[in-house]
Parts: sequence; structure tokens; C-alpha cells
Amino acid sequence: MSEPVATSPARAAFLSAVGCYVIWGFMPLLFMGQAALGFSAGEILSHRALWSVLFAGALVLLAGHTGQVRAALGQPRTLAWLALATVLIAINWGLYVWATTHGATLEASLGYYINPLLNMVVGLWLFRERIDRWGWVAIGLAAVGVLFQALALGRPPWISIALALSFGAYGIIKKRVPVEAQAGLFIECLLLLPFGLVFVVWLQTHGLGHAFATPEAFGWALLNGPATVLPLALFAWAARRMPLSTMGFVQFLAPTLQFGIGVATGEAFTPLRAVSFAFIWLGAGVFAAAAMMRSRAAKRALAEPGLV
Repeated sequence: MSEPVATSPARAAFLSAVGCYVIWGFMPLLFMGQAALGFSAGEILSHRALWSVLFAGALVLLAGHTGQVRAALGQPRTLAWLALATVLIAINWGLYVWATTHGATLEASLGYYINPLLNMVVGLWLFRERIDRWGWVAIGLAAVGVLFQALALGRPPWISIALALSFGAYGIIKKRVPVEAQAGLFIECLLLLPFGLVFVVWLQTHGLGHAFATPEAFGWALLNGPATVLPLALFAWAARRMPLSTMGFVQFLAPTLQFGIGVATGEAFTPLRAVSFAFIWLGAGVFAAAAMMRSRAAKRALAEPGLV
């Protein structure tokens, strides 16, 4: 009878991780739905900033982290780092919304495939972290994939690179700032709120806004709030309760779903692009397999009797 109780937290964490990456994977459909009603990328981004504050605030109240919010707002250094994180996540959101509403979902998905591999290079550069031979193999395969993608597009895949860099840099800052994920997210949304609110008001006063035209349009706009906050909350909860190697494997679910949406919506998938993604997938597979092997080796090492 004790086994289900013991495995239940691990199962719940795994399901939370799957849930957050599934939501992120299907996010292009939310933006495409708004674009079909006439929303521009800027209007979508503005409503994302606008409604995320309400849901992020509710999350802070539920988690009991209001004290952390007050403390962070009173620390200029912490607030400056969170402001930089806000700029990076705004760039990331804006690029992603633009890509998914302008027929570049495949290129966007590539960015999230290479992001964990890019994180390894950043870890080596900034934190002197060690990369084993399988890590270098994964990075090399991804680099070849990016090269083929550039040949397929006739230009460097700037959207992919910018998405990977902005989200990677955002993750580094969030790792170093001593604020819980929920409190940090609320402050970031709070910092974005004035820009989102001003742009929404400007659109409405100039007759260019679509969010308040019909109940359907307003519903789509409102969905930006929970769609932004819920997966981040699930991610934060899961990341504290499951091995990073497992998270590293599950994270490829999101770009895979994004890739499927890009193909299903008719984006060009040429043979050269197929070769590009084959190298990317192979690199991702090597990365995930190596992470699992490291996790198992660490467990075996802990299980072996040592000096006490």
C-alpha cells in the first residue's frame, strides 16, 4: 500500500511537466486564432501583458508570496535584474507571437529545440560547467542542423537564434535572482503592464483594436492570461520535484508539437528543411539520452556504500 503513496509525488511532478510543455506546444493555436480575428502581433502581445498580471497576481496570493513581491520591489538591485529579465521575455514573447502569426512556426520551434543545447554552451562559458563528449556531439549535430536550416531559408534562421538566446538569457537571470518563480513572474508582468495598457488604449482610440469588438474576440484576448501564467506555474512546481534530466527530456515535447502545428498549417517543409530537423532531432535525442545516463549513474553512485 505504501508504493502508490511513494510514487504519487513523482507522477504528479511528471504530469505537471508534461502539462506545461503541452500548453506551450499548443500556444501557436492561441495566437493563430487571434490573428484570424484581425489581431496584430502587437495587439496580442499587449493583451498578453495586460491579462497576465491578473492571473500572476492570483498565483502569488495562492502561493503566499506577497512578502517576496514587496521585498523584491524594495531592493533596487533585484528589481534591476527583474527589469532586464522583463525586457528579454518581452523580446521572446514578441518574436514568438510574430513568428506563429506570420507562417514561421517551424522556425520558432527550431529555436526551442536548440535552446537546451545552447544552455550547455552558456554554462561552459559563464559557469565553467563541464560538457562531456556526448554533449559536444549533441551541440555539433544541432549546429549542422542550424546550418542546413540557413541553406533551406536562404538566410540565417534569425528567429530561431533570437528565441533561443533571449529565453536562454532569461533563464540565466531567473536562476541568479533570489526570488520565487511566481513572485518574479508577477513583477515582470507588472513592469510590462504600462506598455501593454498604453498600446491597447491607443489601438482602441484609433479604431484599430479587435479585442473588444465581440465577446468571442474578448474571450480570445483574455485567454492570454492563463495561457501565459499556468504553464510557468506548472513548470516551477515540477522543476522542484523531479530530476533535471527528466525535465530535459520532456522539454522537447513543446517544440515537437509546435513543429506539428507548423506542418499542419501548411508551412513549407522542403527536403533541405527535413534534413535540418533530422540533425536537430538527433542532437536533441543525444542530449536527452546523455542526461538520462548521467542521472542513472548518479543514482548508482549514491546507492553504493561509501566512507562515512
